Amino acid sequence: MTETHATISPGAPVFPTGRYGRRRASGGGRRRTLLAALALLALLAALSLISVRLYQQYGDPNYRAEVITYTDITDTQMVLDFRVTVPAGESAVCVLRARDRAGAQVAREEITVTAAPGERHLTVRHRLSTTARPFIGEVLRCRPPA
Repeated sequence: MTETHATISPGAPVFPTGRYGRRRASGGGRRRTLLAALALLALLAALSLISVRLYQQYGDPNYRAEVITYTDITDTQMVLDFRVTVPAGESAVCVLRARDRAGAQVAREEITVTAAPGERHLTVRHRLSTTARPFIGEVLRCRPPA
């Protein structure tokens, strides 16, 4: 009986030539990593450019609104108090909305607000007529008048 001893050599394994295809040269992993890093950098640059363009198109820091409170809620109305920031002494058109508990829109209205000469911030109180009992009042956006 013949006995075969399996030993592990301390160096790299030796494979029979031609049996497992061509071996890759070392250093290919670095090229792949560099290519992936460049692709990621290009993707981040493209997303940043898109974000800036969308902000320039839709975002306007000169016209801002925030809801202070909504009160006097009944089945047919809601009083919405909100604060608007506009350029000094200018006007803004604000879109107001009320929604019910399920999230359905029960009122929507556009109103024009005008700041006093030299003022940038104004507080507005507006009564929204609703088609059902509202749960929440919102200012969707404020923009310059057309």
